[in-house]
Amino acid sequence: MTQLWPAPVATGTVRATVPLPGSKSITNRALVLAALADGPSTLRAPLRSRDTELMAAALRSLGATITDGPDGSWQVTPADLRGPAEVDCGLAGTVMRFVPPVAALAVGRIAFDGDPQARKRPLGTVLDALRDLGADITGSALPFEVHGTGALTGGVVTIDASASSQFVSGLLLSAPRFEQGVTVRHSGPPVPSLPHIDMTVEMLRDAGVAAERSQRNAWRVEPGPIRALNCDVEPDLSNATPFLAAAAVTGGTVTVPGWPARTTQPGDAIRDILARMGADVRLDDDGLTVTGPDELEPVDIDLRAVGELTPTVAALAALASGRSRLRGIAHLRGHETDRLAALETELNKLGTQVGQTEDGLIIDPAPMSGAEWHSYADHRMATAGAILGLKVPGVVVEDIATTGKTIPDFPGMWAAMLEETA
Repeated sequence: MTQLWPAPVATGTVRATVPLPGSKSITNRALVLAALADGPSTLRAPLRSRDTELMAAALRSLGATITDGPDGSWQVTPADLRGPAEVDCGLAGTVMRFVPPVAALAVGRIAFDGDPQARKRPLGTVLDALRDLGADITGSALPFEVHGTGALTGGVVTIDASASSQFVSGLLLSAPRFEQGVTVRHSGPPVPSLPHIDMTVEMLRDAGVAAERSQRNAWRVEPGPIRALNCDVEPDLSNATPFLAAAAVTGGTVTVPGWPARTTQPGDAIRDILARMGADVRLDDDGLTVTGPDELEPVDIDLRAVGELTPTVAALAALASGRSRLRGIAHLRGHETDRLAALETELNKLGTQVGQTEDGLIIDPAPMSGAEWHSYADHRMATAGAILGLKVPGVVVEDIATTGKTIPDFPGMWAAMLEETA
């Protein structure tokens, strides 16, 4: 049964320190690289969530050994990749887009499927690209099958990655094992979430791979060995945003320890967004500290590079002092759900006046009242409902358990944060 969660109302200003688990984006990229590396790897402080457990299970099914270390790390030992295997993608975009190139390097039949809602997510771009690079694949969406031969020619491929940067990252991560490496060229509207591709390139380089953004819309990875990883996974900065938003909407103060001074995580952009909305934002040795203003200021902002932050920013905008416009996020119509339609529906249900544009949302704040907030099996929709519930009595979030996709115990962490509220 779907879990209904009455979102707690803040009884005062939120004041808390909130340690965050590791980055999903970094953890899943590191798992793929470690499974293809030339020796055993250690991933310290990885995220343990549904998406990362699905990734680990997928790579185990192909032959990699992934075990728990005594310090909570993951120990990854690569092996010859073989089928037959069944890969459950759940609703994880990284699994359904990063693992097929790995499967193409295996020997045997690898079958992919996932949650019913995952069957609607776009996959044809990466699967067609793999076919162009020499892979044998049956199907263009979940469920599909990869018939691996143990090798992939690789080479040059042109794709339209305007629906997801994961199409590019998925090809680049396995490319060192392709006989000719890969050059991925993008042709089409701008690629969203470019910082995620930058993250992929940097992690490849850290593993000793020759990788670069060779042109404005082209990336090159040379063939060669992948060095074993010995890495510490950063806290997940995107998962930090609901907690920082709690400070912003209540005029309180929240500190997230361990915030990196330099990072490729797109979630780092929340610092500038919150500052633009009037919050005081400070990064020092204690971590990132956000103190909310008396009143949130509206924003007109392009979120193309950081679309994953949209539900959090939309919730903040609904509580701001005037009209906000969120732009550059048409690609969110193809995420876990159609996030633009979902945000429009749910915010209007509470009383906010929201309309879609060709590439985003216009949000006009209005008095809100409680209602059931549907998550659409989307973890970021669920956390957006929690943010609104701090200020709007009677918000009940449907399927709060979907937050387990990236945050192992969001309700518990939210309650712990509010226990410190003044």
